[in-house]
Amino acid sequence: MVGDIRKVSAMMKRILAIDDNPLVLELIGEALGEEFQVDTAETGAEGMEKCDSFAPDLVLLDVGLPDANGLDLVETIQTKSMVIVMTANSSVEGAVEAMRKGAFHYLTKPTPVDALRSLVRRASEVVELRRQNKELRRRVTQQFGEDAIIGKSRAMQAVFETVEMVAESSSTVLIQGDTGTGKELIALAIHQGGTTPEGPFIKVNCAALPSELLESELFGHEKGAFTGADRRMIGKFEAADGGSILLDEISEIASSLQAKLLRVLQEREFYRIGGTNVVRPRCRVIATTNRPLKQEVERGAFREDLYYRLNVVPIVVPALRNRPSDIPLLIDHFLRRFNGDMGKNVELTEDVIAYLTELPWRGNVRELENFIERAVVMSRNNLVSLANSLIPEEEPSIEELPFKVGMTVREAERTLILRTLDETDWNRTKAAEILGISIRTLRNKLHDYREEDASLVPPPGERR
Repeated sequence: MVGDIRKVSAMMKRILAIDDNPLVLELIGEALGEEFQVDTAETGAEGMEKCDSFAPDLVLLDVGLPDANGLDLVETIQTKSMVIVMTANSSVEGAVEAMRKGAFHYLTKPTPVDALRSLVRRASEVVELRRQNKELRRRVTQQFGEDAIIGKSRAMQAVFETVEMVAESSSTVLIQGDTGTGKELIALAIHQGGTTPEGPFIKVNCAALPSELLESELFGHEKGAFTGADRRMIGKFEAADGGSILLDEISEIASSLQAKLLRVLQEREFYRIGGTNVVRPRCRVIATTNRPLKQEVERGAFREDLYYRLNVVPIVVPALRNRPSDIPLLIDHFLRRFNGDMGKNVELTEDVIAYLTELPWRGNVRELENFIERAVVMSRNNLVSLANSLIPEEEPSIEELPFKVGMTVREAERTLILRTLDETDWNRTKAAEILGISIRTLRNKLHDYREEDASLVPPPGERR
């Protein structure tokens, strides 16, 4: 009977057929019922309910449902289940559009039973292969991954759940969080958990380059496009074809580039600088920022339409100070890593771990990691206690900074900026976050300071 789940082995893949024609559903049930668990729905609304309750591995979806937009359903369902769309001969274009939105394949109605079985079997094999790959990656990362994302707190578990749900889709992801919270690791986990983990994972630091260089870096250029363009250069979007591109610190991208990036996200196409041929990259876009992007929109520094294109799946990575229960786990993880690397057996006393758990860790996980590495390197014995000079102290208060009556605001600002850069080992990203300014603003101020004082040279290891 239509709508009944056919009771077969629990190992069989679950198939949900959504079509407003009961005869079509009956045919699908008879054709697939011996090999698969089959359930059916006659409306889009019923189908969406059963996507939650039945949790199908594969959905056969009629894109011409009277109560729902089939293309919208494809976009929603494909984040959890593989989709094969069914269409009348006259609407093949709609089926092709559905595949652009994430459908695995399409069938035209009426469909020969053999063709239906063949395609569903092939899709089922792909589903199983993805499941096996996902499990293998999980086990390998759990056992061997040095850069595993650590966290048992409720906040981090919510992040893990979102990563798992979004990984196998092609949706754009916006990861927000303070510097040092592990945004890049989250992005890498999404890429590795997706359907093309073997594809390229291309990272672009949007804050590291001026806008004119960043445009060429992202989109490439043709020979002769500008002075110095003596050969064609492939941009990062093209290099990421078949994989993922990470746009790090997206809030720093200039307004002139925001419009071009919006076109890429909307149309999935662009032109190289100086080019006339359309380039259509097939890659997932992941963006990160350490600034509240919604606030950047409200103050007019970031395009609202681009924000919504990026914010399809938002992930907010909590600061370490907001998940203190994870600190002992991270300490243990980093101790095992650095002890193994250096052939040592350094441990921290319980009171040290308790003390470290109470610190604010403004540099987040990265700061904690650096401290543990330093403790392992510098420890003269195998035990670090509170009496040890390696233990970090609270940062100095503003009274300890060399401000004095008679200084101009500009001089005080210069002093504060340079002192902050010293405290962060000239890590511009971290310094800008502490100062509450953009990296672009910090870069411009440093340029001004160097014009005033040519002796102002950053350390060789200056980080951007």
